[in-house]
Amino acid sequence: MTEATWDKSSTSPAIDWRMSVALENVPRGEAELAEVTSLESAVRAWLSLDAAHQNSAVLTMEHPVIIDGANHTSFTGDGIRQLAERLPGGSAEDNDDDGV
Repeated sequence: MTEATWDKSSTSPAIDWRMSVALENVPRGEAELAEVTSLESAVRAWLSLDAAHQNSAVLTMEHPVIIDGANHTSFTGDGIRQLAERLPGGSAEDNDDDGV
């Protein structure tokens, strides 16, 4: 009998950063309108928001993203932050860190 083993790649496969998503409840000029863009662009835009708008933002996916074995079709607040931690090339916050 063989024992099944699971690694991180089997419970969290590669994310399609180019898929279309809607970033909602964020300011767009004078109004709060949804923006349809790529997942990567939406997460990077979310990182630039103030805390209040980060908390109210909703990210709705074109198709599910699997993280730690669970399917997600939308993310809010801390869920979007988890995506930001997985951005290709690091998050915008990583780029602002001077290592001090």
